[in-house]
Amino acid sequence: MKDSNRQSRQLEELTGQMRECKRYASNLENKRVDLFEGPGEGLGEDNVLLASSMANQQLIDHGNHMMDETDQAIERSKKVVHDTVNVGTETAAALKAQTEQMSRIVNELDSIHFSIKKASQLVKEIGRQVATDRCIMALLFLIVLGVIAIIIVKIVC
Repeated sequence: MKDSNRQSRQLEELTGQMRECKRYASNLENKRVDLFEGPGEGLGEDNVLLASSMANQQLIDHGNHMMDETDQAIERSKKVVHDTVNVGTETAAALKAQTEQMSRIVNELDSIHFSIKKASQLVKEIGRQVATDRCIMALLFLIVLGVIAIIIVKIVC
């Protein structure tokens, strides 16, 4: 239960970070397009004014800073993907172990079922033997009574 909650949280976190990465990439692309657009559009004019007011080194530094931010976002995304793969691997291993455990349990249940069936047959056989023994004892009792009756009849006569 805890693993599935943890996996859900990590999946949500990964999804959020992927959205953030896409947003950064889209934002970077928009800024790049805006920076190099001609003066015909309002945003392009602002970027041209910004670019003209900044020195070349400042532009390079700003571009490098944006690339560093993008690289960091990509590295975070790679880490999240790596963590997700690790969680998936752990989950697969746990699932395999549980499947093997279930297989062992099924085999044990089959063995127990077989043992119960054998025990039931033995109980039936013992019951038959007890019934046979009682019949033999009843027959012997009748024979003893018959012998006693014959002895009494011979003594009396």
